Amino acid sequence: MHPASSPTADTPTTRGHRTPFLRHRLLRGLAAVAVALPLVFGAAACAEDEKSTDPDAPVELSIFWWGGEARANLTEQALALYTQKHPNVTFKKTWQANQGYFDKLATLTAGGDPPDIFQIDDNYLTEYASRKTTLDLTPYKDDKLLDVSKFPESLWQYGVVDGKLAGVAFGENTQGMVYNKTLLQKNGLPEPTTGMSWDELITWAENVAKKTKVPGTMDPSADYKAFWVWLRQQGKDLYQGKELGFTAEDVTKWFELWKGARDRGATPTPDVIHEGNSTDITKQLVVTGKAATSFVWANQMPELKKNTKDELGVVAYPGDPSAQWARASMYFSVFRNSKHKDIAVDVINFLANDPDAGKILGTDRGLPSNLDVRKAVAEAVTDPAMKASIAMEDELTAKFGKSPQVPLKGHSKVRSELTKAAENAQYGRQTPAQAAAAFVDACKAAIA
Repeated sequence: MHPASSPTADTPTTRGHRTPFLRHRLLRGLAAVAVALPLVFGAAACAEDEKSTDPDAPVELSIFWWGGEARANLTEQALALYTQKHPNVTFKKTWQANQGYFDKLATLTAGGDPPDIFQIDDNYLTEYASRKTTLDLTPYKDDKLLDVSKFPESLWQYGVVDGKLAGVAFGENTQGMVYNKTLLQKNGLPEPTTGMSWDELITWAENVAKKTKVPGTMDPSADYKAFWVWLRQQGKDLYQGKELGFTAEDVTKWFELWKGARDRGATPTPDVIHEGNSTDITKQLVVTGKAATSFVWANQMPELKKNTKDELGVVAYPGDPSAQWARASMYFSVFRNSKHKDIAVDVINFLANDPDAGKILGTDRGLPSNLDVRKAVAEAVTDPAMKASIAMEDELTAKFGKSPQVPLKGHSKVRSELTKAAENAQYGRQTPAQAAAAFVDACKAAIA
């Protein structure tokens, strides 16, 4: 774990910053603390936080996130800006790389020392919410103390678990198919387009392979993102309530689609496909030159570009683009038993909605959730790869469908089991039907 240092932020402005919750709380406290709080939040909502009516009492909030040095520096600057506006609030900042982050978070929560504010993603949000680790942010949203009015509706709703807002979306992302524009232009081949069907993609990829000797597409049968979008295009979903939203027959059709693509030479061989199944962005086939496309998250475009000299393009996944949605790239949640719940929520609200904080944080966690902040940040972006990602996201905004439910507990296991089953089919160790049946059985055990 790497402790964070506190950089010096520029002098802040108050432009666009609404009345802080701390000031609002003082006014309420002077009027009728004992009566008003239960009426607003319920009797047990924020009792720990309201013991002191002194708005200037020193408060230290602990905050934990994953990421690299660049994210740490930006986050520290934004938190320093909050402290400049609220001098009594300081932060105990802790961060580390993604690997091992959730093990550490689990240790902290199990040991009774969880952070007041912590970063989380959709692999674990349901699990932490179901264990009542996360604070229900719904009352704060309803009272506008947590303002999501400038968020795309499907984006903030993608933080709702069992009817409770468990996390605030900190960045929007969506699925993107990245392709090697240089390779296609050099060979006079058409570029893929948003809205082309899966069958059209495979035919296109077959033609690319014949002309360039480079397989036209990775085989995404092991990619849960691609499988999820394809399911939604079939009127299904990855999860439905507390159950799977698909059957073994659905998985068989998905695996058979890609067996046909492999048989036609549209994809690489199984050994190369295995390389593409890696989550390491530097090993994606579109940048190693082993396929003309890769299925990724759209905000990974800049990182992909760092690993190739070729120009890249990005479009939506094949099929009806309304199957895609405004996905939260990650969330910030508040520990349910934090002694400073209200202030922790105000910090999250500030980071999400303050224009100056937005300028500092930029696109590091994805496109800003607040659309006004996003517009200002997008105008300042100079990286061509990020510009392409933003342009695709903007194009899809009007086409996005309703967000699915947040994945169930066991989602990480479901993802790994899909890779295992898909590779069994890719290598011919099992038929598509056999691999699909084994996958469904493993999924049912994972979410039980």
